[in-house]
Amino acid sequence: MDQQNAAFNPSSIRSVAAGVYMGVMGGEVFIVQPGFVQGLVERMGFSEEQAGLIASIEMAGFATMTILLIFLTRRFNWRQMLAACIALTIAGQVGSTLTSDLTSFSAMRFLAGLGCGGIVSIGFAAIGLTDKPDRNFGILVAFSGVYGAIVLGFMPSLYEYAGMQGLLLFFAAFAALGFAMVGWLPTSDGARQAGAEARVSFPVVLTLSALGAMFAYFLAQGVIWTYLFRIAISGGLSEGQAAFGLTIAQFAGILGALIPSIVGARFGRAIMLAIAILAGIVPLLFFLYGSITALSYAIAVCVYNFGFNKTHPYLLATMASFDGSGRVVTFAVAMQTLGLAIGPAIGAALLVGNSFIAVQWFGIAAFAASFALILVPARFHEAKVANTPA
Repeated sequence: MDQQNAAFNPSSIRSVAAGVYMGVMGGEVFIVQPGFVQGLVERMGFSEEQAGLIASIEMAGFATMTILLIFLTRRFNWRQMLAACIALTIAGQVGSTLTSDLTSFSAMRFLAGLGCGGIVSIGFAAIGLTDKPDRNFGILVAFSGVYGAIVLGFMPSLYEYAGMQGLLLFFAAFAALGFAMVGWLPTSDGARQAGAEARVSFPVVLTLSALGAMFAYFLAQGVIWTYLFRIAISGGLSEGQAAFGLTIAQFAGILGALIPSIVGARFGRAIMLAIAILAGIVPLLFFLYGSITALSYAIAVCVYNFGFNKTHPYLLATMASFDGSGRVVTFAVAMQTLGLAIGPAIGAALLVGNSFIAVQWFGIAAFAASFALILVPARFHEAKVANTPA
């Protein structure tokens, strides 16, 4: 362990605050992606297909960096890499204001995606080093919901007064604030402290199973989240009714994220994950067999978003428990990003006219597979910790 990290406490208030900020800031575009895509079409004149392509290119940059950091976080100073990623993000956001050409604009979005992917990976890895990862990942996801609710709420006014350039400059400024917090984070995975949650030695097969669970869960999320609005429309609701339901669901998501923050691993992660993943499956079964009204749709998407925001922190905390380095968390972020990147394409391939039946069944199957894959690793960890002498 290097001397600087030996004296560093990754669970300090400043370090946790910085990790939470990086996690939210790195996802600054993805969290409000529906509104961002709307701006590309209405404010910049791109077609819906071009807007979808731009969003995919940005996510490709995000995924590329999360995969690269699996290897780079073991070799380079985290603070230096984080500062470089913030600079990439700012360059991509500011560069995007200078062009409306599809090719050059897409290149700038890829650059911004690279930076944001690195910021999220390092921020999540830093949270994974803390003594209460369930609580801290829950706080991170809760603040993501708060950010999403605020920015989505102000986005129409921002478009009206400053156009798409105003939003892009906001993203750049939000990223730039991160420079002030770089020094609050560990320099590497050598930062440990006494009293941290017990990390146990995991068989490789269980680690792979857990990473598979992460991929399966976010594959399902990528398939379903993309089409939740369209599912409402196909069920006979108006755009306003669908938008209202999804807006209310943001607040249900914040509540879901607070559960890990309050409860932590007190009752075991396996049971908490079972409840949370079931909350993702039940609304899909309702959409398949129930009658969609404005009220029932709002309730269903609230349950769905509650489950997602509760599941995410527990999945990440489970990954963090596999080692004390935060490295497995960087693998997990890569699996998460790949799932979110591939999911919409699979959903598009499963569409049959205006029918979402195949999409919903795929989501149910992927959610169930995720729980099956995470159950044994989660129970293994609980058993090992229970048998570890105090």
